[in-house]
Amino acid sequence: MERTGAPYRSFSSAELAAPPNRVGCRVVVGEEERVLHLAIRHAVFVEEQGLFSGSDADEHDQHPATLQVLGFWAGEAAGAVRLYPLPEPGRWKGDRLAVLPPFRKHGICVPLVRFAVGTASRLGGLVMVAQIQPANVPFFERLGWCRVGDPAPYVGRLHQQMAIDLQPGSPRGGG
Repeated sequence: MERTGAPYRSFSSAELAAPPNRVGCRVVVGEEERVLHLAIRHAVFVEEQGLFSGSDADEHDQHPATLQVLGFWAGEAAGAVRLYPLPEPGRWKGDRLAVLPPFRKHGICVPLVRFAVGTASRLGGLVMVAQIQPANVPFFERLGWCRVGDPAPYVGRLHQQMAIDLQPGSPRGGG
């Protein structure tokens, strides 16, 4: 069989999962996006997983330092994550990472996690911590996160605390 046209090119799994300009993340702007962010979390954590009864919203959602983030696939809101500084200087928490079921095959989680980590780093964070459901620990390890201690109950289910250095290679980042 004769091949015509451009030479074959191999594609990385990232390119196949998220074609250029198809995935984007941004901090929520305005009440409409905030409601959308909370609706995605509700769909995943309340309706699908049953981790919370009624609502997963808490005091962090009202705090001005909390950043709520939306992830988009082809312009449609597909996922959410939030991040906020902890009382200990330089420490941030990332949590409530949620992707709606129809978008999970599109690789939205990686950009959401990287956006949260990069944002906390740019804001002077040194370390980000998160409580991860055990099935998702290998995913976070592939992104450079490390386990901290043993799994422990969090919102009624076992979670693994994990952390990532936000300033790798810098004297203050310890990497």
